[in-house]
Amino acid sequence: MPFSLLDVPSVSESRVTSDFLATMPPNEAPAPWTVQASAIVWWCKATPAATEALPPALRARGKAAVVIGGMVRYADTPVGVYDEVFGAIGLRVGRHLIGTIPFMSVDSPTSLVGGRGNWSIPKTLSNFTGAPADGDTFAATSATGQHWRVSAAPSVRLGVSLPVFSRMRVIQEFPDGSLRGTRLKANGKMRYANLDVDVSSEGDLPSWLPSGRHKGAVLSSTRFTLGAPTPFHP
Repeated sequence: MPFSLLDVPSVSESRVTSDFLATMPPNEAPAPWTVQASAIVWWCKATPAATEALPPALRARGKAAVVIGGMVRYADTPVGVYDEVFGAIGLRVGRHLIGTIPFMSVDSPTSLVGGRGNWSIPKTLSNFTGAPADGDTFAATSATGQHWRVSAAPSVRLGVSLPVFSRMRVIQEFPDGSLRGTRLKANGKMRYANLDVDVSSEGDLPSWLPSGRHKGAVLSSTRFTLGAPTPFHP
């Protein structure tokens, strides 16, 4: 059922105002989405702050185990080309190992309304510099007047590209408090890397998506599909 994009649960860095949303276009790209992208990703052990960053319906059911950060350049999507930064949290809920995304920002208004409207992913707007490439620094800065910035500079540890095949379930809390899951299917190529990550904010983002040198990967020629959400009953 339709819901207000304003009410999508999120951390403070992804919050938007009703006046801001009034300037956004309508969502004309329903799920599923199949996209082509290149990206840099990194991971680290979750802190107690990561559990606090979970949406309420998940925080009551599980404890954060791992944090995954990423910056993506999309070359082909249902809403055109755009860049993205995200912070995701992995946790175990009952028998399920799942991921959820409390923070995401893009430089595309059409992607913003699609993410919020299709999957209750709390996208906001940001500006990007650099590229997701070995030796470059890819950075995102808030474009909505908030004071946060995320940057990552990868150094490839292994020059050989390895195949990537990923199947996971992304669970988001919707404005009505329900949990809905989406199948994410991805394949592509990757090279292991160390990433120098810098996260700054007036909010709590650095407490659970921390700065530092993290293990991760540079992904290329990656294709993935994000399906339509269905009810999740842990």
